[in-house]
Amino acid sequence: MCADRRALSLPPSVQLDTSGALPRLAVASPILGAAEIYLHGAHLTHWQPSGQAPVIWLSGKSAFDPARAIRGGVPICFPWFGPHASDREAPMHGFARIQPWLLSSAGESPEAITLTFTLAGTDASRASVWPHAFEATYQVTIGATLSLSLRIRNRGRTAFSFEEALHSYFVVGDVRAIAIAGLEGGDYLDKTSAFARKAQGGDAVRVTGETDRIYLDTTATCVIDDPGMRRRITIAKTGSHTTVVWNPWVARAQAIPDFGDDEWPGMVCVETCNVGDAAVHLEPGDVHVMTATIQVS
Repeated sequence: MCADRRALSLPPSVQLDTSGALPRLAVASPILGAAEIYLHGAHLTHWQPSGQAPVIWLSGKSAFDPARAIRGGVPICFPWFGPHASDREAPMHGFARIQPWLLSSAGESPEAITLTFTLAGTDASRASVWPHAFEATYQVTIGATLSLSLRIRNRGRTAFSFEEALHSYFVVGDVRAIAIAGLEGGDYLDKTSAFARKAQGGDAVRVTGETDRIYLDTTATCVIDDPGMRRRITIAKTGSHTTVVWNPWVARAQAIPDFGDDEWPGMVCVETCNVGDAAVHLEPGDVHVMTATIQVS
């Protein structure tokens, strides 16, 4: 399921690199910026708008292994989030991020480069305790902003429910100095405290220790205010009713094999998602679309 110039013409600013274990699309435009996307999981690992510092974080310990997810970037979590509810042998965060996706279209204009990937149900996915017929379409639009759109269609004869997340990792100067606005006044489930429900209050989110929170009933735009890098990262979304904020801090980072012990200060996850009670229910033939639009100022 790899892109091939013989099967699909790539625009001038997009190159297919097959030199590593995982095929990768490299985007390089002096006007639009740079990006990298692996067919493995349709996993975006790099985005750098022209004239800006990199925005998307990738661990230096990432294992580019066909059987494993890449650490960092924007993994696509689907059709469940976290461990499977009943099968602990099922892959963490679903199977979409460890499956090869098909590059179905590629285009370039003066304003943006657009790449579209598709994934459908396979024998492997049906064997992974989620036996439903579906089609996932993922559109990545690279320009002055980064737009990510995940479209799920129920191609079967029975309804199903699913969780989903664009598990976005962002580069920050020092996570201890940033503030994340947009989630004030809401409630969240604190995964570091046995999923206790807590109130955010009126202040922006500050990361002062291991942080793993599911913010509930929110469609809000989030803004990462990063004084260390003198920039703000804005994450707007549609079709999403939960937001996850994550940083492993010291001990958790040391316990993750593909995460460098000293990498945690330089990243934060602000994830566009529908998880838990916000899981999406699709009747046969129905479609759900979730988008994240990322901008730097």
